[in-house]
Amino acid sequence: MSAIQRQVVWSLGFAFVLLITSSVAFFIVFPIDEWSYLWHRELMGIPFIIFIPAFSGAFGIMFGLISGVYWKAQLSIIDQSLRQIEEGHQAELKEAGSLFEMQEIHERFKKLNTQLSEKAKLSQRLATEKAEEQETRIQEIISQERNRLARELHDSVSQQLFAASMLMSAITETKADGEGHEAKQLKLVEEMIHQSQIEMRALLLHLRPAALKGKSLQEGIAELLNELSQKVMIGINWKAEDFSMDKGVEDHLFRILQESVSNTLRHAKAKSLEVLLIKRDGLIILRVVDDGIGFDDGDRKAGSYGLQNMHERALEIGGTLKIVSVKNKGTRLEVKVPAVSNGDGEND
Repeated sequence: MSAIQRQVVWSLGFAFVLLITSSVAFFIVFPIDEWSYLWHRELMGIPFIIFIPAFSGAFGIMFGLISGVYWKAQLSIIDQSLRQIEEGHQAELKEAGSLFEMQEIHERFKKLNTQLSEKAKLSQRLATEKAEEQETRIQEIISQERNRLARELHDSVSQQLFAASMLMSAITETKADGEGHEAKQLKLVEEMIHQSQIEMRALLLHLRPAALKGKSLQEGIAELLNELSQKVMIGINWKAEDFSMDKGVEDHLFRILQESVSNTLRHAKAKSLEVLLIKRDGLIILRVVDDGIGFDDGDRKAGSYGLQNMHERALEIGGTLKIVSVKNKGTRLEVKVPAVSNGDGEND
């Protein structure tokens, strides 16, 4: 039974009870001699004995309809608010109503909204902290595993390649006929071993990238390139001007440099590598240039993961990354970052 039907039934029943009670009291106080008088006495052309019950019934139905519609509207407001809570939204009571009870319900909904909002914020914060903690733990595990793998490769494969390279050099030097077919094959094997050493060093640089660890970017560049110049047969030149920048910018630029140098060692077959770090016109510029074999658009798609990683790092610090490569003429990578200060460095 709906609210309107219930109110009509209650009002109609109350009207008839009130009619009977009042009629009995009236006839007791004012007794009548002939009951036929009630039938012959008319109101608005209707016998009195019929008019009074009909009027009471109509009044009860009308009052029940009005009160039923009113209470249905009030309950509908509460139902909509509860439905909003059920769907995960904040409850909105647009009208508090004039009744004291409805005002109390409105205040309780406001408190409920506040509690739900606070609980949602708390749940989201806990979920974020859990996700960040899990991500940090995963990164630590990955870093430890990469370091372990790098150590094993360095202690086994890298050392064996070095020993094989030394042995091949000794064999080729002892060969009297340097123009023979066998000597050419030995020379080819020596070059393959040498190239494998270069690729192994690049792989180790990928697996166990050096960290700044309290050093400036300029110091990190010098340490990285000094170490590489002693291990690879590539002419490495660099220039890094002395200026301060935020640690986040330093870290991302250093990682981009590592990725670029690693790609050069593995793919470029370059004879020289130039690195430049300067600050001009409010921009921090990192430039890496090699004279290797370069690549075209198809090669770029094949190695898109490393390039995408460098692009994302540049975007994270508000910079841009541009790569220009020409087949058999080399590759030029340039990163430009606005020199703004976030509190860690002294940028203007």
